[in-house]
Amino acid sequence: MRRLLSSGFAVFAGMVSLPGHISVNQTERVPVPDYRNDPRSHSIRRFFEKFECPAQEYARAFVEIADTYNLDWRLLPSISYVESTGGKTAPYNNMFGWDGGRARFPNAIAGIEQVASRLANSELYRNKNVDQILATYNPVPEYVFKVKSVMRLMAAVE
Repeated sequence: MRRLLSSGFAVFAGMVSLPGHISVNQTERVPVPDYRNDPRSHSIRRFFEKFECPAQEYARAFVEIADTYNLDWRLLPSISYVESTGGKTAPYNNMFGWDGGRARFPNAIAGIEQVASRLANSELYRNKNVDQILATYNPVPEYVFKVKSVMRLMAAVE
């Protein structure tokens, strides 16, 4: 089978593979998730609205990025709530207190993406469950309890 590689695209006879997309042959279509009506996004948004948090406008991004990195959808918004009250105190778009609060991100979505990428791919966090990720993120014993409490509340918001 002949293959061409150019600019990150791989082309095979009758099939195209694009970075970040599911390979699809010309006779079948795989639906792309519709995050506009995702109930997880609505739960995050309602949770943040209840507490008047700026992070409510990033509800959909939290879910999309969590799915991209195979993280629990509640993890990053819950960390942001514990660290910055959902963006209320987030200098340099750092809702997560990342790098002891010193990290600077060009915008909030870039911060969500960067932290998600690190939690999924860094040797410090990779292949750990939520409790282990949180214990590594902040070794203060109460931290895991705090974030997981927010995660439970977020999932229960009606």
